[in-house]
Amino acid sequence: MTEQATDRAHTLRGSIGVAGIVFLVVAGAAPLTAIGGALPVMLAIGNGPGVPMAFLVVAVVLLVFSVGYAAMSHHVVDAGAFYAYVTRGLGARLGLGAAGLALLAYTAIQAAIYGLATTTLQGLITKYGGPEIPWWVLAAVLIAVVGVLGYRSIDLGAKVLGVLLVVEIAVVVVLAVAILATGGPAGYAATSFSFSTFFQGDGTGIAVMFAVASFVGFEATAIYGEEAREPRRTIPRATYIAVILIGVFYAIASWTIVVAYGPDQVQAAAQADTAGLVFAAAAQYVAPVFADVMAILLLTSLFAALLAFHNAISRYLYALGRQGIGPEALSRTHERHGSPSVGSLTQSASAAVLLALFAVAGADPVKTLFTWMSGVATVSVLLLMMLTAVAILVFFARHRVDDRVWNTRVAPVLGLLGIAVVTALVLTNFTTLISGSAVLAATLLAVVAAAFLAGLVLSGGDR
Repeated sequence: MTEQATDRAHTLRGSIGVAGIVFLVVAGAAPLTAIGGALPVMLAIGNGPGVPMAFLVVAVVLLVFSVGYAAMSHHVVDAGAFYAYVTRGLGARLGLGAAGLALLAYTAIQAAIYGLATTTLQGLITKYGGPEIPWWVLAAVLIAVVGVLGYRSIDLGAKVLGVLLVVEIAVVVVLAVAILATGGPAGYAATSFSFSTFFQGDGTGIAVMFAVASFVGFEATAIYGEEAREPRRTIPRATYIAVILIGVFYAIASWTIVVAYGPDQVQAAAQADTAGLVFAAAAQYVAPVFADVMAILLLTSLFAALLAFHNAISRYLYALGRQGIGPEALSRTHERHGSPSVGSLTQSASAAVLLALFAVAGADPVKTLFTWMSGVATVSVLLLMMLTAVAILVFFARHRVDDRVWNTRVAPVLGLLGIAVVTALVLTNFTTLISGSAVLAATLLAVVAAAFLAGLVLSGGDR
């Protein structure tokens, strides 16, 4: 192989812009999944009509954190994102600990989505007269399709996600407009955006937990830096736009569901029919057939999230291979597509093995796979963000490359404090998040700790 060919084999290529990266990030957040799946649970066991405020609070915390994150992106352009940032700020040892957390987080959230996606697909097939296919068979089909798209150029993946994302956002917007045009039983009460409603009852922490889970994957702005046009301008813009878009969209969409049922009745309605809450509103305010369309688009929303997380994990593996941490083969890219093809194949194989373990154990794809893995992912991402916030502060303190006090000192400190508070809320309510026992919660948290420690061990003591 010539020197030029060798360079191509270890270099990611792409021409993705701000819009494409935002599509990838928002697709990972799976808007329709959050509104149709997570929102009813938040309303039922969280703080009821105060849920819209939970989305805004988390968005503000992440937006403040993103100021330092975006400033750091001017100096670190690497597919490892959080891992690369922690390495530059705190050294290789803690950087590999962060890599362990990142791989666990995205592997877990992708596995969780596979559980929900296969159940959704299974329900649609039987609803329209098809056979009841085992969830693990459907998972194998989804892994294959996601694997093919992930193996190819990021530009193709971004186009597919862009189409799916526009459609799913459109149906939520149609529902929101229909509700607001009609008005709910209590009118247009804005109490959902008051702190008194936000802190009512004992469910504030639970609502915040689910809100955090709904933002998982927003770091993907930096993951695609090497495949972006003008990354030092593209990444900061994409980060701010993605966080603001997700936060505002979730807040308004969730508020319209509160309006649809009324702030005094929405929690009881969610408790009575958690799975069908949003679809029932769609049937009432738009048309019954619209609710059926939403159910189908929920599946495409889940698929978009699967592809987005597949891409993220593939690039983490690529970054680790390039640094000599993992097998050298992981750093190879496809000669024609410029994608991390070996990392993509590895990710597909690891997803298949993980899902096979749950299938062999006879686990329920939603009650077990989805709840356990989403809980693990939420905690892992929060700890990863705390490490990154510290790394950003240390980096700019050591390297006088940016004299903007707000961007490099004040905002990172405020972001760290905000994430620490959210992490405390999540850990306090972790047992509720995974719908399990205290022993199960301790076991899963031990898995998170083990992933971090494994990274430290792999570092071989390097600092």
